[in-house]
Amino acid sequence: MPAVQEAALGQTPPEGAKGARASLPATAKESNTPKAAAYYHYALGHLYEEMAGAGGANGNHAEYINDAIDNYKLALQEDPNASFLVEDIAELYRLSGRLREAVQQAQEALKNNPDDLNAHRVLAHIYTQQIGDSQTNHIDEAMIKRAIEQYKFVTDKDPKDAESLVMMGRLDKLLENSVDAESAFKRAMEADPDNEDAITGLASVYTDRGDPKAASALLEKAAKSNPSPRSLVVLANNYEQLHEYSLAADTYKKALALDPSRMELKAALAQDQALAGQLDDAIATYKELAKANPEDAQPYLGLSQIYRDQKKFDLARQANDKAKALDPQNLEVRYNDVLILQDEGKQAEAITTLKGILDASSRRTYNPNQVQARARMLEQLGLLYRNGQQYDQAAGAFRQIADLDPNLASRAEAQIIDTYRLGKQFAKAQQESDTANKKYPGDRTIHEVTAELLADEGKYDAAIAQLKGLLNGKDDREIYIAMAEIYEKGKNFPEMAKAIDAADKLSHSKDERTTVLFLRGTMYERQKKFEPAESAFREVLSLDPNNTSALNYLGYMLADQNTKLSEAQDLLKRAVNLEPNNGAFLDSLGWVYYRQNRLTEAEDELKRALQTMSTDPTVHDHLGDVYSKEGKLKEAIDQWQASLKNWNSSAPGDMEPDQIAKVQKKLDSARVRLARMRKPTAEN
Repeated sequence: MPAVQEAALGQTPPEGAKGARASLPATAKESNTPKAAAYYHYALGHLYEEMAGAGGANGNHAEYINDAIDNYKLALQEDPNASFLVEDIAELYRLSGRLREAVQQAQEALKNNPDDLNAHRVLAHIYTQQIGDSQTNHIDEAMIKRAIEQYKFVTDKDPKDAESLVMMGRLDKLLENSVDAESAFKRAMEADPDNEDAITGLASVYTDRGDPKAASALLEKAAKSNPSPRSLVVLANNYEQLHEYSLAADTYKKALALDPSRMELKAALAQDQALAGQLDDAIATYKELAKANPEDAQPYLGLSQIYRDQKKFDLARQANDKAKALDPQNLEVRYNDVLILQDEGKQAEAITTLKGILDASSRRTYNPNQVQARARMLEQLGLLYRNGQQYDQAAGAFRQIADLDPNLASRAEAQIIDTYRLGKQFAKAQQESDTANKKYPGDRTIHEVTAELLADEGKYDAAIAQLKGLLNGKDDREIYIAMAEIYEKGKNFPEMAKAIDAADKLSHSKDERTTVLFLRGTMYERQKKFEPAESAFREVLSLDPNNTSALNYLGYMLADQNTKLSEAQDLLKRAVNLEPNNGAFLDSLGWVYYRQNRLTEAEDELKRALQTMSTDPTVHDHLGDVYSKEGKLKEAIDQWQASLKNWNSSAPGDMEPDQIAKVQKKLDSARVRLARMRKPTAEN
């Protein structure tokens, strides 16, 4: 019991009693002094409160709360100076669900003493309890403002009340008042420099502002001065948001050193080790988890995912089979079978397996977790169909997402627009875009895919205007990147450079920096500034040696210039090994083989590329060059005709007049040569 409370009542209360009803010494009960009577009722109320908190003997929980309230009220009548009882009474009202009476009790106390901080704290706590409904996810902003008003009064009078300052910061953050939230958390840290709630609260403000670097610096300082599992876990989570998975893994190790019993931290460690590319360490950690709990399917799933990434498909399937044996109904484990098949290049089998999972798990209704899992699988089914150029089936899968969860309908619409755009069915894409923009006029993703569609149609100014309308000072980095890509399509390189610079200023993590560097490389290459382009791609690879996009772009650029062909081959083989079914990478590898005059290998890779990119004019052009060099003139003509056909059906924004002219010239020349070969001789 706080000393201030003991002093107010004049003596120390007795130990709690056990039994059906509480009792006190007769001397206290029979005393005629107000102090003694107040103490008697306080002590009796305290005993009833303890009994209620213990669950209530014989199921009398509610009765004990009422008895405690009654005695606290009597104590307050005998000794009005014991104002701390207001908070106890209100808390008991809260426990019994009588919030209106709790508010009335606190307000009554404030009539007698407007500066009663305990009463203000009570009101703040009650208003805070009423700010939201967890089932409907509704937030009552008016109630938040009432709570903030009370906390502000308390903290103005008592600037050392770190707990109230933290609560005020959290509420300001809920209202997205980041400036006020920052101020409250900083004041809490001044009152209590090691307050973890204040430190993590301030870090979350910085993260929400798009400044995770400042958040990490704050959390790192706190973890060094006063490390605890909680502060280290928050720091690790922040590193994960920055995609700094190696730092996150190191931080989880420190948290585990402080509390080795936290198996969930070890599971998080394994995930971050895998994401950081520390695959051997991740495998070892997952094996430790499996040994510690042999009946848990999750470590085997984690192992399977790593083996899948390593293209060790036999091991991936063995680990996943073990996970399925332990948890046959686990959708994530069953879904991993689909991903293994997809990575093996078995698209048709992946689609069949995924449809089987969806059919088997179909229900009339779904809980929120089931909705989330099913939506993810439907989206993957749509992507599998789209990768297989089955565009109507893909759109059908995405439409099922909207039927499943109306909250995901706009995202599903965006995928449908993108599907028809990628399938070069621009009329359908435009129709879907018009409908979606009417239904979801403020949806960010819909605007982004609409901008891509406008750019494909050659409407670059309209596309840029669409994106500029999304700039809001919060999530601008991705918009600047999208603008840079549209400027590239329109060959507006000065504006592309400005957009890249703007994105660069908002890039903090390694992944974000590599994306910007890659864009610079493509910009220079498109302008035929090959030296700075090569420098940019090499810088990407120095930061991320397995960046497949940079490996492919640099390798293809070198092959196209017919220079450093041995290095180009090595770069492209690395890219293909990492993504064996990527048609663009296979095309690039086929092209470097063509440059090296390894025509059989070139033909094989280009044919594989066409299995996933049958409408790509460049792949057909390259295969035509291979056939021509092999002396297969008729086959070359067929490929160049297919190339021109696909160029003609391309989006206006993808047209390359110079390339089309080159293909036409090769086709015309080949036709002449073939006609000469077929012309009968004079003797005949």
